[in-house]
Amino acid sequence: MAERFDVIVVGAGMAGNAAAYTLAKGGLKVLQIERGETPGSKNVQGAILYADAIEKIIPDFRDDAPLERHLIEQRVWVMDDASYMGTHYRSEDFNKPPYNRYTIIRVHFDQWFNKKAREAGVLTICETTVTDLLIEGGKVVGVRTDRKGGEIRADAVILADGANSRLAVKAGFQPEIKPENVALAVKEIHFLPQETIEARFNIGEDEGVVIEMAGKISAGMMGTGFLYTNKESITLGVGCMLSDFKEQKVTPYELLDRMKAHPSIAPLIAGSEMKEYAAHLIPEGGYNAIPQVYGEGWMIAGDAGQFVNGIHREGSNLAMTTGMLAAQTLVELKAAGKPFSAANLAEYKKKLDDSFVMKDLKKYRRMPEIFHKNKQFFTTYPDLLSKAAQTLIRVDGVDKKTKEKEIRKNFVESRSLFGLIGDAFKFWRAVE
Repeated sequence: MAERFDVIVVGAGMAGNAAAYTLAKGGLKVLQIERGETPGSKNVQGAILYADAIEKIIPDFRDDAPLERHLIEQRVWVMDDASYMGTHYRSEDFNKPPYNRYTIIRVHFDQWFNKKAREAGVLTICETTVTDLLIEGGKVVGVRTDRKGGEIRADAVILADGANSRLAVKAGFQPEIKPENVALAVKEIHFLPQETIEARFNIGEDEGVVIEMAGKISAGMMGTGFLYTNKESITLGVGCMLSDFKEQKVTPYELLDRMKAHPSIAPLIAGSEMKEYAAHLIPEGGYNAIPQVYGEGWMIAGDAGQFVNGIHREGSNLAMTTGMLAAQTLVELKAAGKPFSAANLAEYKKKLDDSFVMKDLKKYRRMPEIFHKNKQFFTTYPDLLSKAAQTLIRVDGVDKKTKEKEIRKNFVESRSLFGLIGDAFKFWRAVE
């Protein structure tokens, strides 16, 4: 392609579409390249959309975006093999527009988002793989694709090509992603009649519930499970660190099968028809795993930059925000007549540091290492908490003071007094 662009965006996921749309609205000439058949075709199919992030990019997105349900209830479960204990938060405030979070089907939403980008002036090419970055004199000047005569030039390239950015690694911008810094998540979508979903989760039309799960559901590995309600389907899945899967030799699908058979989950999907299955890498290395995100003529956004908040299970909002901030940096530089040099693109990092993205990731910077090295949070404590709850709730003629002593004894025998104090300190360090 002889035509030259201001910016080439690699990827048509949340970060890529956010960047491409913002660039085009800013008057820049943009090419977006996606390896899938259509935008979203390579993405895992069920997700949560955070309204605040997309609203900053497309304020009136609610008018025509393909949204499933707005979320009015958050559940957090800590599970052992046969039970769970946890918290629910349900608020009528979340049932009033403008709604805060929605469930979506990614393939539908990504196609809508990309359509908005194309309407703004973006040229999107699908079924095309970027094989290399063109680098001249230490500066990225374009990309090479797998198409005949597929060298395309631009003043800057934004890499939004997912958790395992081969382009960034190949160009030497970041090292190979470590197995302990990436999770492998598997999801299924189970279809049920709308009225069945609403009855099982005690919700009305268009209202939704999300359940986040931790504990023995991850079979002793560092990971979590999740369940979202869509209009006529339920998305559920589980994800654990790639290094743990390798060490324990458990397949992700085996883990998902165990999850679906759990007595607290099986009734929620009973009678459903499973129609979709997908696997996806999620960067979970956190703040300390973030690579250099800009250089001479290049920037990194979304999962490619490790921008995922594992504690709060937030990813799409960080992807959209980083894509938008990268684009805004280029729009501002173009308007000022400044080159896309590393010195000028450093403004992108400043924008990131001032945003919730880096502030939240920095807050939880110790979490990956602490949880990875202390598997008792996923094994021992779920059992102890379940046993404690059952001991207190069961009415069997034993007085409550004796029950409390038994609970304390179980905790001390399992972890020791010093171990309990140490674990409390580690947990506080992970989330403080």
